[in-house]
Amino acid sequence: MPGETVKARAKKLLPSASSGGPLIDRVTVSAYEIPTEQPESDGTLAWEATTLVLVEVAAGERQGLGFTYAHQAAATLIHSQLAPLVQGQDALAVPNSWARMIHAIRNLGRPGICATAISAVDTALWDLKARLLEVPLVSLLGSMWDKVPVYGSGGFTSYTRPKLQEQLGGWVEQGITRVKMKIGRHAAEDLARVQAAREAIGPEAELFVDANGGYSRKQALGMAERMREYGVTWFEEPVSSDDLTGLRLLRDRAPGAMEITAGEYGYDPPYFRRMLAAGAVDVLQADLTRCLGISGFLQVGALCDAWLMPLSAHTAPALHLHPACSLRRMRHLEYFFDHVRIEQMLFDGALTPVDGFLAPDLTRLGLGLEFKHADAAAYAL
Repeated sequence: MPGETVKARAKKLLPSASSGGPLIDRVTVSAYEIPTEQPESDGTLAWEATTLVLVEVAAGERQGLGFTYAHQAAATLIHSQLAPLVQGQDALAVPNSWARMIHAIRNLGRPGICATAISAVDTALWDLKARLLEVPLVSLLGSMWDKVPVYGSGGFTSYTRPKLQEQLGGWVEQGITRVKMKIGRHAAEDLARVQAAREAIGPEAELFVDANGGYSRKQALGMAERMREYGVTWFEEPVSSDDLTGLRLLRDRAPGAMEITAGEYGYDPPYFRRMLAAGAVDVLQADLTRCLGISGFLQVGALCDAWLMPLSAHTAPALHLHPACSLRRMRHLEYFFDHVRIEQMLFDGALTPVDGFLAPDLTRLGLGLEFKHADAAAYAL
């Protein structure tokens, strides 16, 4: 129409829907940097702190929360670009708000920071919806499982062998019968570290390894064969997850009992579809703090149904538990040391495994989490 502003015309192009729910009246975002217990590293990266970006969304006297583990730039993006899109929308129409965010970041680039930012907001919206309806999130999504197995994850390449053995052996003593360690930084030392891990966990526990793309194809093939002796059953990112041909090569030639896995760096459904179509993995991984939130994670679950592929949730167990219990092809959750430590520190309601399983607390609404603002203040950015 004559005189109509560009902003007004653009707003008309965004998805719009209402289910008669209360309108979102507040979206707040904050970021926190939590130092690690000690310096940590994997096959391709080293770090000494983890950043948590928290989103809180309010409507109808209820408040939901979501978060991502990402750079604080995600908080800036949420504040300037995403919060205005969500505020004033129907709190029950989560798919609509998700679509609005996806539409609006087209020219900013969906993978990376944009995807992590959307992930945090989307998770908060699902948490809010469940709280408004006064149900646990798993009840809103529809329960498939009462509980989900976990695997203990850590075993960083920066650890001494005694520290590696203490951590992995400790998880097995707690009833977690699957544990994962990092390899790939110092290839010449990796086999001895795998042997030390097996000695610590005993002959019955499952041993997983994660190279974070640290090997070449031939290095990874050689390691896969040599690790057969130590009963390694999970080889995560033996080569870069961008090398789908290399992953397929490893999947075809690794020992039969060893599963090849990847997917944690997927930011949108097409990424996972390409990985599945390439036959690159035995088990697909996905991380809802990156793959466009709970909405995106559910879409990955649908892809796994279509491809008859098991799915494993990557890190952030406090966020993954409820949606994982709703997905038919869910294999297990990663009980990642860094995130478990942060979630236990900063959230009431973060759960600990019992006999190797996590089960949602059905007495609590939504995700069952409450953020400890006072405890987190010392880490605020």
